Amino acid sequence: MTWTTHHRRADVLREVIRTADERLDGRLPLDVDGVADTFGDELTLLGALQLRWHTRLAGHVERTLADQPLDLEGAVALAWLDAAEDMPGTRAIIDHHVARPTSPEMARAVAIATGKEHEMLALMAGRASAPGEAAARVGRSIEAAARTSYVPGAVRRTTATPSLVQRLKAVLAA
Repeated sequence: MTWTTHHRRADVLREVIRTADERLDGRLPLDVDGVADTFGDELTLLGALQLRWHTRLAGHVERTLADQPLDLEGAVALAWLDAAEDMPGTRAIIDHHVARPTSPEMARAVAIATGKEHEMLALMAGRASAPGEAAARVGRSIEAAARTSYVPGAVRRTTATPSLVQRLKAVLAA
């Protein structure tokens, strides 16, 4: 892949995400200029969106765990919620294609990606020691807990309450 192709693909993906966030209908925005040329098919585009989602989720998990190291499971659920609020269109697309894959190949791909996401949630929450079905089951329950307060397209308005770590840092700095 050339430099130009790589950057064109990134530009198209950003536009796909922006369009998905506007529509919130769970459908792949295949009508965005450049999608057919840069991604080729639904599965490739969905895979790119899943990768972008997973990267955003992992970043939120790391940041939230740094702020809330005493409540790992709560921090991971909050991180999932924050990522979903950042990327509501992408989350809607993933959810739609998990529920209604368009081919057996897509069904396999989304099942694997979703399983890996659930394993990561469980591992980062300290509720599993190794990847596997038990970890995926725990991760599903963490995601389900986060979903209880998720409203697609709505952004939570919270007061900025400093975490325990932030308060300790402030005391130590004073």
